[in-house]
Amino acid sequence: MKKQILAALVFALCLNTSSALAWFDFGHEAVATIAWNKLNPNTKDRVMFLLAKNPYYSKWVAAIPPGTSDADKNMLIFAQSATWVDVIKKDPAYQSDGLDGGNKPNGPACAENIGYTDTRMHKYWHYDDTPFSPDHTALPPHATPNAQTQIEAFRKVLSSDSSDDLKSYDLVWLIHLVGDVHQPLHCVTRVTHDYPQGDKGGNDCKLNGKPNNIHSIWDGIVGDALELPPAVKFAQSLPDASKSQAKKKDEKVWIAESNKLARKNVYIQPIDKTNGPFDLTEKYKQKARKIGEQRVALAGARLANVLNTELK
Repeated sequence: MKKQILAALVFALCLNTSSALAWFDFGHEAVATIAWNKLNPNTKDRVMFLLAKNPYYSKWVAAIPPGTSDADKNMLIFAQSATWVDVIKKDPAYQSDGLDGGNKPNGPACAENIGYTDTRMHKYWHYDDTPFSPDHTALPPHATPNAQTQIEAFRKVLSSDSSDDLKSYDLVWLIHLVGDVHQPLHCVTRVTHDYPQGDKGGNDCKLNGKPNNIHSIWDGIVGDALELPPAVKFAQSLPDASKSQAKKKDEKVWIAESNKLARKNVYIQPIDKTNGPFDLTEKYKQKARKIGEQRVALAGARLANVLNTELK
C-alpha cells in the first residue's frame, strides 16, 4: 500500500476512536483489517452490500478521505463496522437493557434477534463470562444469552435464506463478537469468597493508577489509535496466524481457549487471589501484549474463514 493511502486510512480510523470496550476500537479495527485481506472477492461484494444497510453506513463513508481507492475504501468501511456495537452505547437512540447496568440479561427478550428495529444495546452479548474459583467458592449460574449463544445464532442467520436486513444486523454483531471472544477477559469471571458473583471479567480486579482495572489493561494491550501505530498499520505488521488454528470454526473452542489463557496468564503475579489494587510489572505487560497480538491475528483469520465459507 502506498504511503499516502496508508496515511489516509490512518486518518479515517482515528476519526472514530472512542473508549469502546474489548480491544478498544483499535483492536477491533485491526481484527477486521486482517479479516478483510483474507476475504475472497465474492464475499467482499456480499459484505459491502450488507453493510450499506447499517444506519451508520453514511458516517463510515464520510470518514474516508477523498482520493482513497475503492478497494481501500471498502476495507476502511469494514474496519469501522467492527466498532458499531460499541459505538451505539453512546448513542441516545439506543437503550441499555437487562440488569446490573445492562450487563446481565433479564428475560426471553434478551435473546431476540430482530435486526435494526431493535434499539437495545445488548451489552451482555459482548462476553461469555465462564466462572471459575481459585478458593472453591460455589460458582454462580452461567448467564445466557451471551457471546457464544449469539455468535451461534448470527452464523445460522448468515448462512440461511433470512432477509438481507437481518443479515446486515447480524453481520456487524458477528464481526465485533469474534474479536470480543478472542480477548481472554471476555470469557472468564473469577469467583472468590469476597466476590461470589465473580469479578466481571476482571473489571472488579483493581489496579493502582489508570486504567484502574485488569480488564481495561487487556482491552488496550495491543494499543489504541492515540498512542500506538494505527489499526491498519498494526494489522499489517502482525504475522499470519497458524493455518491449523485459523481453521477452528467452533466458537465454543474460541471461548474455551480465551478462558484457559485468562486463568493461566491474567490472574498471575503480581495479581494475587484478592481483587487488589495491584501494580503491574513490565514483564506482565509484555507477556500480555504478546498474547494480545496472537489473539487479534487469530480472530481476524477465523472471522475471514467463517465469512468465506458461511455467508450467503
